[in-house]
Amino acid sequence: MVKVANDLAPSHSELPVEAPDVAGTQPDASGISLRLIAGLAATAHGLVHADAPRLDTSVDSTTPLRSALRAAAAGESLRHRLVLADAAALVEQSGVPGWGAEVVTTLERAGASGLVVSGLTGPALDELVEVGRSTALPVIDIPLDHIATFTTEVLSAILEHQTAVLRRLEDADRALVQIVLAGGSLDDLCEQVVGFLDGAVMVTTTDGRVIAQAGSERELEHAARLGCFDRTGRLLTETEPMGPRPEGPAADRAAVRIVAGHLDHGVLIAFCSHRHLTVDDVRLLERAATVAALAITKDQAVSAVESKYRAEFLRDALAGRAGSPVDAVAHATSLGWDIARPMVVVVAETDEDDDRSTRDADEVRFLQQRFARAWTHAVAVRDPRSPVMGFSREVVALIGVPADADTDQVMRIVGDYVRVVRGDGGGGRRSFSAGVSRTITSAADLPAAYDQALSAVTVGRQMHGDGALTHVDGLGIYRLLALIPDGADLRRFVHESLRELATDESPEYAGLRQTLSILLDTNLNVAETARLLFFHYNTLRYRIGKLEKMLGPFTTDPDLRLTLALALKIHQMRGI
Repeated sequence: MVKVANDLAPSHSELPVEAPDVAGTQPDASGISLRLIAGLAATAHGLVHADAPRLDTSVDSTTPLRSALRAAAAGESLRHRLVLADAAALVEQSGVPGWGAEVVTTLERAGASGLVVSGLTGPALDELVEVGRSTALPVIDIPLDHIATFTTEVLSAILEHQTAVLRRLEDADRALVQIVLAGGSLDDLCEQVVGFLDGAVMVTTTDGRVIAQAGSERELEHAARLGCFDRTGRLLTETEPMGPRPEGPAADRAAVRIVAGHLDHGVLIAFCSHRHLTVDDVRLLERAATVAALAITKDQAVSAVESKYRAEFLRDALAGRAGSPVDAVAHATSLGWDIARPMVVVVAETDEDDDRSTRDADEVRFLQQRFARAWTHAVAVRDPRSPVMGFSREVVALIGVPADADTDQVMRIVGDYVRVVRGDGGGGRRSFSAGVSRTITSAADLPAAYDQALSAVTVGRQMHGDGALTHVDGLGIYRLLALIPDGADLRRFVHESLRELATDESPEYAGLRQTLSILLDTNLNVAETARLLFFHYNTLRYRIGKLEKMLGPFTTDPDLRLTLALALKIHQMRGI
C-alpha cells in the first residue's frame, strides 16, 4: 500500500511499462488516470490508500455514494467511476454494524475505480481503509475543508480530457476525409494518422498482407520485429486482437477492422515504440478505418472498370484472339505488361467448390476478388510487369522466368509466389492449388500454355489433394487419364482390374497395393522390392503368390502388368 499525501502528481509518461491485469486496467473507456487524481488529492492534503498498479486505473466520471450503491444493487457496473462519499452519506451508512466492509466490498465487486471519503475519522475511517487494503479498492481520504475544491478539480480534469479527445477526433476526421476528397491514397491516409499517433501505421488485407504504411524508419523497423508478423511479413490477423488492449507487452500496438457494410476490407493497425496506445488512440483509429473503407471502396470501383478492360484482353490472349504476336505484345505494353520474354502461365484455383458452397453469391464473389488481389499484390511487389488477372473461377498469372531455366528452377520461382500468397495460413485464407505450364517465348504460345496450366491444376489436385502446386511435365500418364471425361468409366476400370484391392475393406489391401506398385516400378525386381519395403525375400515371395491368386499371372503377362499399372495410377487420382 502507498500513501501519496506528500507526492507530486506524476505525468502520464511515467506509467509503468507493464501492469497486472487487475480490475479497472482494461482500457475500454476514455478518462484520466487515478494516478492524476492522487496528485490532486496530494495538493488537497489528502491521503491515498492504494496498491501502485491500481493508480493506473482510468476514471471517466464521478458518482455519489448513494447512487453508486443503488446502481450496484441493481447489478450495474461501476467501472471507471470514482465514488464520492460526503459526510452525510457516511453518517447515514455508519449506523449499520460492519457498514464499512459492506460498502467497500459492494463497490469493489461492482468495479468502482475508487472511493473518496471526507469528514470521517477514528475507527470508522480505519475500518474503511483496512477493508480497502483487503479488497484492493483505492480509498482517498480528503479533509472536509478541501473536498469541494478537490471535487471541482477532478471534474474539471475529466471534462478537459474529454474535450481534448473530442477536439482531436474532429481534427482527425477533417484531415482524413480531406485526403479521400482530394483523391489521396491509403499511404497518404497512413501518413496523416501517423501525425496524430507519432508511431507507425499500416493497412493490411483481411489476411494480413501490408498494402500501405507510413512512419519513420525506426518505427517501421520496430513494428517489423514484433511477433505479430510471420516470416513472410504477413500480419497474423487471425491471432491479433481488435480494439483496445490491457496494459502489457502488446499494448504498444492497436488494430481495428476496416469494414464497409457487411464486407471486411482489411485491418488498420498502429504501432508505437515509446508509449502504449490508449482507448482514445483506438477511437481515432476507428475513425481512420471508416475513411479507409471509403478510400478502398472508391479504389475498387475504379479498379473494377480498369480490370474489366485488362481482363478482356488477357482472356483474348489466352484464347488466341488477341491478334498477331506483335499486336498482342504492343497492347500488353500499353497496359503496363511485358509478355515479350520467356514466361510460364500459372493458373490458381481455390480448392473450395463454390458451386456447392453454403455461402451466398456476394460472399463468394468477394472471396474470389480477395484471392485475386492477393495474387496481384504478391506479383506486383516482385515483378510489376507480369500480367495477373482474376476470373470467376481462377486467377491467371504470366510469370517471367530465365530463358535457360529448367523445370526445378521454374517451380522454385513460382513456389516463392505461392508461399507469399499462402503465407502461414489463417486470416480467412482459402486453400488453393496451382498449375504451371512449360516455358514459352512468344505470345502465340499463350493458348497452349494456358491449357497446360489448366490441366496441371486440375490433375495435380487429383494426384496430391488440396493445396497442390504442379508443373505440367510432372503429370506423366495422369495427364492422359484426365482427358477421359467420364469418371465412372475410370472407376469401373479400376474395380475390374484390381478387384478387391480397389477397396479398403481389409486392412491388408493397402499394403498389398503398395507391394504391387513397387514391384511394377522395379520391373519385377524381387531383391530391390524387398529392400525398398524392408521385407524378407521369402515374405515378398509369399506376397507375390497371394497377389497372383487375386489378380492373375502378372509376373508373366506384360499386358496384365500394364493394365494393373494404369489401374493403380487411376486409384491414386482423387475426385474421379
